[in-house]
Amino acid sequence: MIRRRAAALLLAVLVLTGTAGQAQAAGYRYWSFWERNGGRWTYANQGPSITRPSDGDVQGFRFAISEDSGDATQPRGTATFTTICAKTPAQDGRKRVGLVIDFGTTPDAPSGETPPARRTACAVVADDATTAEALATVAKPLRYDTNALLCAIAGYPRTGCGEPVAAGKKPTATRTKDTNDSGPSVGLLAGAAAVAALGAAAVWQARRRRDA
Repeated sequence: MIRRRAAALLLAVLVLTGTAGQAQAAGYRYWSFWERNGGRWTYANQGPSITRPSDGDVQGFRFAISEDSGDATQPRGTATFTTICAKTPAQDGRKRVGLVIDFGTTPDAPSGETPPARRTACAVVADDATTAEALATVAKPLRYDTNALLCAIAGYPRTGCGEPVAAGKKPTATRTKDTNDSGPSVGLLAGAAAVAALGAAAVWQARRRRDA
């Protein structure tokens, strides 16, 4: 009985591991949102419809296939606020936001579409405007889904919104997190621990019955 329970436990762990591996292999095609801090990009911890940048901030958008925020591909280029807004003077009661819009590469593009060239723009908006409002002044048309997810910038892509991409079709890209963190995900470890705990309880109960 104990051996059968141990075998069942091992099978459950193998199934869990395989399922998690398949889930990690899949990616999603979407626009990611970034903030420029000094000379580096940082994945934004709030959406563009909530973020309210200050005058002089630089923010970016990148269309690509990514698994999650830790796997997302950064906007390309090293544009600074000085270069983006060089010809845009300051205005009272208004702020200037430098925007980098990277439409990605051909492998990232939906079937039948060609990504436009990367662009930068200096948006001049009210002091309390959000990044989404700033983006709307320089890159229309924008398209959102029913959950307010940003689906398209300047009409790209024409269709789709955060759709999953089959495993094996994700293009190679530079990861934005340390490569040392490529071990099992937290979900996988937690799931394996849960299965192990259940298995241990089953073995303990079997021993109690045998010793009774």
